[in-house]
Amino acid sequence: MQQIFYVIGASGAGKDALMQAARVALSGRSIVFAHRYVTRPVVELSENFVSLTDDEFAVRSRAGCFWWQWQSHGLHYGIGVEVLHWLRSGLVVVINGSRAYLAEAQQRCDEQGVQLTPIWVHCDTSVLRQRLLARGRETPAEVEARLQRASAFEPPEGVRVIDNSTSLSAALAQWMPLLDEALHD
Repeated sequence: MQQIFYVIGASGAGKDALMQAARVALSGRSIVFAHRYVTRPVVELSENFVSLTDDEFAVRSRAGCFWWQWQSHGLHYGIGVEVLHWLRSGLVVVINGSRAYLAEAQQRCDEQGVQLTPIWVHCDTSVLRQRLLARGRETPAEVEARLQRASAFEPPEGVRVIDNSTSLSAALAQWMPLLDEALHD
């Protein structure tokens, strides 16, 4: 069965770190961690993404290069059509998604006969605040706005929750059984 793990969670919850840890742990297995196309300059190497200008994104969008695309925080995000090839080749795919795009992603997967497993990386508010302030991308007021949005999110039924409030290894230990079961190779 074609399988996507759709990782969501508040900014600062540790999605990228968790996916990188899984990527290292599963090296050499039949799993790929999809890059996103984002209209954001590369300022740090913590996320697996391809930086595009707004014009470049628009050209690729018009050319049908994206299977999924959405906007968030003034940026454009895309998941390329190459993901469909990876799925058809028997690879399990992990995608860093968007909470707001989950329903659309689920519908598109249903249309393609792909099983989508949403993974919500959760983090306690106090830990999340510390992480957001430490990375220094937003003002304290912007951090508080992010925290309010995060606390308002109610994961839909069927979402697997991974608590990343303590250590990365503890969060990875929660996710690995699901990944191993999907891989069974």
